[in-house]
Amino acid sequence: MTAPMTLQDYLALAGPAPDLRIAYGDAPSQFVELFLPPGEGPFPVAVLIHGGCWTVQYGGIAQMGSMAGALAAQGIAVWNIEYRRHDEEGGGYPGTYRDVAAAVDLLRSEPRVDLQRIVIVGHSAGGHLAQWAASRHRLPRWSPAWTDDPLPIPSVISLGGLADLRNQAALIRSSCERETAQLAGVPSAARPDVFADTSPAEMLPAGIRTVLIHGERDTVSPPSVGEAYAHRARAAGDAAETIVLPGTGHYDEVAACSPCWPLVEGQIRIALGLG
Repeated sequence: MTAPMTLQDYLALAGPAPDLRIAYGDAPSQFVELFLPPGEGPFPVAVLIHGGCWTVQYGGIAQMGSMAGALAAQGIAVWNIEYRRHDEEGGGYPGTYRDVAAAVDLLRSEPRVDLQRIVIVGHSAGGHLAQWAASRHRLPRWSPAWTDDPLPIPSVISLGGLADLRNQAALIRSSCERETAQLAGVPSAARPDVFADTSPAEMLPAGIRTVLIHGERDTVSPPSVGEAYAHRARAAGDAAETIVLPGTGHYDEVAACSPCWPLVEGQIRIALGLG
């Protein structure tokens, strides 16, 4: 059996250059990369959100290039999002969430994609943000990240995600050395529950389909994390399932060179109606 990918293996991941880089703000991390397949389109589109424990320490958008190149080669456009993390100026709460919202909604301006065939895919911390992005229509109006017409996204694929900020606070602390205040802000009289507009688990039911994919040997976000979220989502009336990848860790699922990639790609194709 092949050993699971290490953090160093993950940081070495790369892919082809994007067809276009588009800024959605003035900060260095406020941009998206567009990867287009050959042909005229409009193409089905996968929105990608990288992980890295919500910090600049552990890679970022570059590592998602491996997935992006593989998907584009299969006829799927890719909208690869960069965003300000908690340790960048303006990041954390609410900046990170506003960035993701702005980057996702900017997709409406790209005429070469088919917004009726869209899936959002996030890895690790990006799984949290992907699930949040697809659930934004559930945000309370008082949230700084609220918008009146968020782009509808019917399907989410979370790869080793950490999306229940309340119940997974201890795991996030041990796995990522991140505290709740760094990800969700601090309570106030106007906002006593910091998870109400930051944790997808508190925004159920969202009326979306969520596939939670975890490596069998993932110690950052073990399969029990996905199973707990799926159980909670189904209890609320949403469609959710967990898939465990045998013999893999936390990074294998984002590498197009890994043995488990055909399964991950297959789930993306299913979500896009490509079979």
